[in-house]
Amino acid sequence: LMGLVTKNAILLVDYANHVRKTGMNVAESLLQAGLVRMRPIMMTTAAMIFGMLPMALALDEGGEIQAPMGRAIIGGVITSTLLTLIVVPVLYSYVEQLSAWAKRRFAAEAPGPAAGGAMPEQMPAAKE
Repeated sequence: LMGLVTKNAILLVDYANHVRKTGMNVAESLLQAGLVRMRPIMMTTAAMIFGMLPMALALDEGGEIQAPMGRAIIGGVITSTLLTLIVVPVLYSYVEQLSAWAKRRFAAEAPGPAAGGAMPEQMPAAKE
């Protein structure tokens, strides 16, 4: 279950990063990633659900022992898929906003040669 959730998040973020390299902004790239990667994510989720369905329905003898685990996995896959498709893009946009803020904040504070700060290799040698 954890691997599936991680794979889904990686699919979304990787495609969003790929699209951003073409010049799209964060919101457009996340929307595009959601639209393009929705099908593979939903197909993987459906395969997992249908794979666990016989266990959850307890069709075999002694299956009632494993049925709760099958139901829990199906519920977890459905919930995690929905949360991945909603939470990952939101977190991605927040991280990008934080990154842009940090770049602006610390770029303004860093003294450079233009700001009057001399670099050590540019300092004149001391005369004795």
